Amino acid sequence: MDMYEFLHLEKKDGVATLTIDRPPLNVLSKQVFREIKEAFETLAEDSEVVVTVLRTAGDKAFVAGADIKEFPEMIGNKEAKTSIMAGHDVLNVIDSFPKPTIVVLDGLTLGGGCELALAFDIRIAEEHVQIGLPEIKLGIFPGGGGTQRLSRLVGEAKAKELMYTGETISALEAKEIGLVNHVTNTGAGMTKAINMAETISNYSLQSLSRIKKAVDVGGEMNLKDGIDFEADLFAEVFQTEDVKEGVHAFIEKRKPTFKHK
Repeated sequence: MDMYEFLHLEKKDGVATLTIDRPPLNVLSKQVFREIKEAFETLAEDSEVVVTVLRTAGDKAFVAGADIKEFPEMIGNKEAKTSIMAGHDVLNVIDSFPKPTIVVLDGLTLGGGCELALAFDIRIAEEHVQIGLPEIKLGIFPGGGGTQRLSRLVGEAKAKELMYTGETISALEAKEIGLVNHVTNTGAGMTKAINMAETISNYSLQSLSRIKKAVDVGGEMNLKDGIDFEADLFAEVFQTEDVKEGVHAFIEKRKPTFKHK
């Protein structure tokens, strides 16, 4: 199924697995970003896919950051924002992807790799993983949404500390501050992700997509407007075929079979 140079795509039972394969450190070049964006745009329209899992190949790094060899062209370039926003377009496609997403961190997760992970719904890290935003050491700072998504996730004070110092933290500390959802043994991250994805994929995408929208969009509103927004989405879900199946299955004491309609 591969149509990409640096990405592999597999689909099974409602779960799509994307693997970034750019050895040795899976750095995010413009080409890798282009392929990720194209894959997510395709999967958004794929009626067979309920959950998407991202992993990377190799055991050295999840993603060791952006491709620093592409940085010199931005020095002194007054048009640099255009290429910066092209990267944001990719991360925004993942962030606003209308289905649940899970990412597996199985090695060094630095800079742009951390920012890529922040665009996912659920992060699973293996116990040996180190995570950090070391951009400050290059005289720059996180420019792939790090200053925005990290602070919203772990709070302003901890986010500033990580970005000011450029120091890495362990997977366990990342879990303590809410940066990752789960920590597994080395080598077990993908098993955990697939098990979770399979559980989620048995539910209705009509419900799942509205949960995501209610949390993501509603979270930017004040509470009163957020509740109103949730009520609109809840009213919508009662117009779907899946709600009939779910309610009838419960009454009939059987397992529902959702069609995502």
